[in-house]
Amino acid sequence: MTKLTIFLAITGIVSYFLGGMNGAIIASMNIFNRDVRNFGSGNAGLTNFTRTFGGKGVVLVLIVDIIKTIAAVMVGHWLLGMVGFPTIGKLFAGFCAMLGHVYPIYYRFHGGKAVLCAGTLVWLIDWRVALMCWAIFLIVVVFTKYVSLGAISGTVFFPIGLWAFGYSGLEGFLGLLCALLLVFAHRENIKRLRSGTESKLNLGGKPKNR
Repeated sequence: MTKLTIFLAITGIVSYFLGGMNGAIIASMNIFNRDVRNFGSGNAGLTNFTRTFGGKGVVLVLIVDIIKTIAAVMVGHWLLGMVGFPTIGKLFAGFCAMLGHVYPIYYRFHGGKAVLCAGTLVWLIDWRVALMCWAIFLIVVVFTKYVSLGAISGTVFFPIGLWAFGYSGLEGFLGLLCALLLVFAHRENIKRLRSGTESKLNLGGKPKNR
């Protein structure tokens, strides 16, 4: 086995297990003694957590999901950087962390949708691409009130932004894998969006449906 293969394997395994540490599940179980996946949409993510439990515990969710992504990306950057592929390492680690978040072995492969992971990853890759992704996310959410549609729209721009700013084809491809994973994780939301039954963002009370 080459050093590159070994470092890829280590990065993938470490990042997957880091990604599996779900902030919404940890916060709901430790603060409320309830599993967020048993309420609302059943998703172990920040939106469902907030709709179910309110603002208490949100900071813990953010800390866990952001820090684990940063840690994974740092591992990938360090290991793959030693063989000349630091950005590839960061993107591959980010993808594996997202995969761990969506399909965590700790929680019987029933996790969240990796929105916070993706949102953190883009900043760790390129602030210009991140600004574009987050701007698209915020614009879509403000005008439609659909967090899921905003997340999908913002993340889909990720590989496009990478290619637009001169990153390699492989780097863009890894960005595309991240986007495809997030879109696949939102497949039920996409069905509800098409049928008009997706819950809208409503900071003042119960979620509204169209």
